[in-house]
Amino acid sequence: MGYECQEHEVTTEDGYILSMQRIPEGRDGSGSRGESMRQPVLLQHGVLMDGMTWLLNSPKESLAFILADSGFDVWVANIRGTRWSRRHVSLDPSTSAYWNWSWDELVAYELPALVSFVHQQTGQNLHYVGHSLGTLIALASFSEGRLVNNLKSAALLSPVAYLTHMTTPLGILAAKAFVGEIITNWLGIAEFNPKGAAVSRFLSTLCHNPGIDCYDLMTSFTGNNCCLNASTVELFLQYEPQPTSTRNMVHLAQTFRDGVLTKYNYENRVINIEKYGQGYPPIYNLSSIPNNFPLFLSYGGRDKLSDVGDVSLLLDDLKLHDGDKLTVQFVKDYAHADFVMGVSAKEIVYNAIIAFFNHNNNNR
Repeated sequence: MGYECQEHEVTTEDGYILSMQRIPEGRDGSGSRGESMRQPVLLQHGVLMDGMTWLLNSPKESLAFILADSGFDVWVANIRGTRWSRRHVSLDPSTSAYWNWSWDELVAYELPALVSFVHQQTGQNLHYVGHSLGTLIALASFSEGRLVNNLKSAALLSPVAYLTHMTTPLGILAAKAFVGEIITNWLGIAEFNPKGAAVSRFLSTLCHNPGIDCYDLMTSFTGNNCCLNASTVELFLQYEPQPTSTRNMVHLAQTFRDGVLTKYNYENRVINIEKYGQGYPPIYNLSSIPNNFPLFLSYGGRDKLSDVGDVSLLLDDLKLHDGDKLTVQFVKDYAHADFVMGVSAKEIVYNAIIAFFNHNNNNR
């Protein structure tokens, strides 16, 4: 294919050893900028995915390659528990202790470690692209004032901050089933591996509910994607979905049920007080995101996970954001996966992201 790929390792403060891939230049060394001028970009995938998210299509259709060919220095993250990031300084993935985390830990430890590493390696502030869960952890981080000093801008695809309006029947059923200890005891596992026997049984049980069509699991969860190539979906199913922690899934389900973005709820007042100093978990206040931080949001009209109604709630939180620092794009025909695998995404979304990044290169 003609792209240089470097492997890097990042160790988080809580001991997880993460693998990152770097594409430092375009195909066969091409790209319009010199080495010192290349702007670093961190790509952060969504839940049950890994860094392959950005590499599944052809080089002319995959965001990682498009950015490299456009003169950017591309860094691809793989969150803890996925195929390339299953190591820890002292814990083994076969133990429940390894899986004792939710997206709170991604906010507190993972993203800061990744951003700091790229910043140190390149000596530059970076741009960020997140999809799905990758947008949620970014927004939560920004609301606490994390990362923004080391970032130039952020592009958020299928932004997830609220899940109240989620309309996928399978997703709603799963969210109602994911209740803390109940689901952990029922599954008997701390690792949520969609390809494992326990989760397969769980999904099979959900699929027997009336009105649930599990013939096409991707559509059942994400909505009717308009623009996926059959061979890309085949490749996706070969590499994905990837594992996450059961606790992470429970935390996402809490976000759906409670209609508010909070830290993990232990569903036990005493434990919440012990952890947080209060009976209810603290809220991530998205209106605290710095008003002058450049944000690009792109969302789809057919997305059943990042629903239009929930994006409206997010935009309401951002209503005081500086007008020239917030770019919002609505793609009527797109569902959740189109933003990372759609054959038309370059023309519709990625070119706009590149223009947004170039506009914000010298701002911070």
